[in-house]
Amino acid sequence: MAIFKPFRAIRPLNSYVSQVASKPYDVLDSTEAKDEAAGNSLSFLHIVKPEIDLPLNTDPYSQAVYDKGKENFDKLRSNGVFVQDEAKSFYIYRLTMDGRSQTGVVGCCSFEEYYNGIIKKHELTRTVKEDDRVNHVKSLNANAEPVFFSYRGKESIDNLVSEKTLSEPIYNFHADDGIQHELWLVSQSEDVSIIEEAFKKVPYLYVADGHHRTAAAARIGQRRKEENSSHTGLEEYNYFLAVLFPEHQLKIFDYNRVVKDFNGLSPEDFLKRLDDSFLVTKIDKADSRPRSIREFCLYMENGWYRLLAKEGSWDNNDPVSDLDVTILSEQVLSPLLNITDLRNDNRIDFVGGIRGLVELEKRVDSGEMKAAFALYPVSMDQLLNIADAGEIMPPKTTWFEPKLRSGLFIHDLE
Repeated sequence: MAIFKPFRAIRPLNSYVSQVASKPYDVLDSTEAKDEAAGNSLSFLHIVKPEIDLPLNTDPYSQAVYDKGKENFDKLRSNGVFVQDEAKSFYIYRLTMDGRSQTGVVGCCSFEEYYNGIIKKHELTRTVKEDDRVNHVKSLNANAEPVFFSYRGKESIDNLVSEKTLSEPIYNFHADDGIQHELWLVSQSEDVSIIEEAFKKVPYLYVADGHHRTAAAARIGQRRKEENSSHTGLEEYNYFLAVLFPEHQLKIFDYNRVVKDFNGLSPEDFLKRLDDSFLVTKIDKADSRPRSIREFCLYMENGWYRLLAKEGSWDNNDPVSDLDVTILSEQVLSPLLNITDLRNDNRIDFVGGIRGLVELEKRVDSGEMKAAFALYPVSMDQLLNIADAGEIMPPKTTWFEPKLRSGLFIHDLE
């Protein structure tokens, strides 16, 4: 049973929302964030990437950065850009990209459910990234950005959400990338209760995007529980900000790989070695996107090749071994290129499918990389099955679009 609670959001006035809303903290590096926020003092990047307001080369994990984020947040609140809703509410958040919409419910999840298995994950986290989000939340005393969760859709919840989106949204704007963002407020006590009860019938929640934020929120909740001798379980720190989307509305994009060298092999020898595990065919550029699982497209030496995995290179009975990213690692990256640590090996990089196949060609043609592998996207069924099995996906497997905008709603831990 999923615990999902309403909260009093701190959010921007409608007249400021399009200026405030920003991309998430982990989508841009510091230089990109500084460029994107240039000339816009209201951008939420000043809160989630506050190093952009400090001297160049400031350590993004230093306390000065977290303090600057707090200072910027307090300034926007005191200037009346942000206000806090009077009633505990849920919020309906719809994103529309290229004619496809996904609509989620914004509320707060229990940190206890991260530890007891109700909230399921499919990726490992890095301590330094967790610590960063812990320190950011501690400094703000708030969840500045939501985590992106999914659940196996229920018609009853779909109908509730559809009914609430018949009215005029409180926010409705297009971001600079063309994605439309709409938000509805659900504050009537009866409606709030109905939504809360409906999610009690959802057995599990799944982290789609935001593993580090989720882990950090759980650590903060646990720490505050241990430090509070009068802990009741009702305190606001027991909950953290999330948007819950039904799995049938979500789209996962491909997450592709580029490599710097052939590990001493000539290009010709590398292609020959691929014959052991794949049927290799030269193809035209126009046909260079994988059409199904277990099919890969390789770009090297100004040409494209299709690689069809041969029988025996995957395991139908193991949801992780059945993934294309695993097939590529076990049949190519590890045995041929000696790339075994995807998290730390600097001979490999990852390119989100939203950038298109042209980005793969660019990285290779520039001489920066020797080869690129285009993969077929992971499905939501694969993700949920792996999480249900308690397994972990290889790094850089899923890329969700559209991304949630930050700054639309904030959860105060007090």
